[in-house]
Amino acid sequence: MTAEKIRSVVAMYHQALDELNVPELSCPHDGTPDEFAALAHCHAMLDEIDAFVGEGRLEKAFCWLGFVQGCLWTCGVYSIAELKDHNRP
Repeated sequence: MTAEKIRSVVAMYHQALDELNVPELSCPHDGTPDEFAALAHCHAMLDEIDAFVGEGRLEKAFCWLGFVQGCLWTCGVYSIAELKDHNRP
């Protein structure tokens, strides 16, 4: 996955979460969030992922993107098949 591809996927997820009216909120790192809080936290993470790409920290961007994608699947925003397609070149 190239830096440009990561940025395009991040933009797609921003749009999807905006359309679902999910705010960008960092959640406390203790406790277990509900689905809405998890998606809000992921929405906030997207800007950080973009920043990691800009800094050339692609490994960190991949880790965070994987976390976001796992949450998006768990919360029913995308299927596994859709997420696999997002990662294709």
